[in-house]
Amino acid sequence: MSSPLSEVIALASRLITLDTRSSRSNRVLADMIVGELPEFAIERLDFTDPDGIEKTALVALRGEAGGCLAFSAHMDTVPPVGWTREPFQPIIQDGRLYGLGSCDMKGPMAAAIVAARSLPADRAAMLLLTCDEETTKAGARRIVAESRMLKAHPPAGILVVEPTNLRPLRGHRSDVQFTATARGVQAHSSTADGLNANIALIPFLSEMRDIYLTLRGDPRFQDPSYTPPWCDLNIIVDNHGTATNITPALATCRMKFRYSKAIDPSWVIERVEAAACRHGLDLVVRQEGTPPELAVGHPLVRLAAAVTAVSPDVGAFGSDASQFATVAPTLILGPGSMEQAHKPEEFIDLEPLERSIAIFQKLAVELPLAAG
Repeated sequence: MSSPLSEVIALASRLITLDTRSSRSNRVLADMIVGELPEFAIERLDFTDPDGIEKTALVALRGEAGGCLAFSAHMDTVPPVGWTREPFQPIIQDGRLYGLGSCDMKGPMAAAIVAARSLPADRAAMLLLTCDEETTKAGARRIVAESRMLKAHPPAGILVVEPTNLRPLRGHRSDVQFTATARGVQAHSSTADGLNANIALIPFLSEMRDIYLTLRGDPRFQDPSYTPPWCDLNIIVDNHGTATNITPALATCRMKFRYSKAIDPSWVIERVEAAACRHGLDLVVRQEGTPPELAVGHPLVRLAAAVTAVSPDVGAFGSDASQFATVAPTLILGPGSMEQAHKPEEFIDLEPLERSIAIFQKLAVELPLAAG
C-alpha cells in the first residue's frame, strides 16, 4: 500500500505534466481526474470559452453529500513566464516538488483528491474542480449556476484549497476588472494621415493615477485587517506591439481593482466609467462576486483554527471562494505559499503537502458535528 505522500506526489506530478494554462483546454486533465475517482458520481460541465477553447468543470460526489465539507480547486495555471527549467516536467529536489502549478494549485488539488477518496466509506465526499480561476472564474460560475449535483446535495461548507501555508483564511479580497480601449488610425508617424490612440488614453490614465494615489493615501478607503491595508488598482497599458514609427490604432488599458468586504467599490467604478466617457473610450467592466468573509466565530473558522492550531486570517488575493460563498460558508486553506504562486521555478514543500491530507480529512469528518 502506498503512503499518502507518495500517492499525492504521483498524482500532483501527473497533473503538472499537462499544460492547462487558462488559454488552453483543460479537457485532458479533467478526463484524467475522472479516472482517479472511480467510486464517485461525476457531473461534467463542458463549455466553450469566448476564444473558442473547450473547457470543463467537474463536480464529483460519493455518498449523500448534503451537510458535508466540499473541497474546491482549480485546474488552470498562469503562463510559465521567466522559467529556466521545463515547467511541465515535475522534479523532486531538496524536499520540494517543482513544476508549473505545483503550488497554485495542482499540488493542493492532488492533496484534496487524495483526502476525499480516502475518507471512510460511510463518509460523504464532494469535489468542486474548476477552470479559468486565474482569469474569469468561469468554471466556478458554471458550477454555481448549473450544477444539479451541487443543488441536490448542498454542502455544509466549502474548503478552497489555495496555498495559504495551511493558515485558515476566513476571507479575502475580490475584484473589479476594467478594460478601456482608445482607437486611432494607423499610419506612418511622419505623415498627417494617422491618429494616435494614446492621445485619448493618456488623460484617462492621469485620472486613474489620481484614483491609485487616493487608494494608497486615504485611510477611509483602507482596511487594516488586510496586508497591505490599501485596495490595489493595478494598471496595465498595451499598444499591441506597435513600432515607434507607427501611429497606434489601438491603445488598451486593463486594470484590476481589489477590495475587501468592508470597502464600497462603487465610487471607483463610477469614477472609471465617468473618465472613460469623458475621453471617448470604450469600457468593459467585469465585477467578481462579493468578497467572501466569515466571522471569526463562525463554526467552520473555529474548527479550522483548532485542527491546524493556527489563528485565522484574511488574504489579499482572490479565489473561487468569491463565487462559492453564495452556496455555503467558504474557507480558504491549503498547503504551499502564495509567495511561490505565479513565479518562475514554482515549487511546493512536500512536508506541508503531506500534512494537508490529514488536515483535510479531519475537517471533513468533524465539520458535520461542528455545524450541527
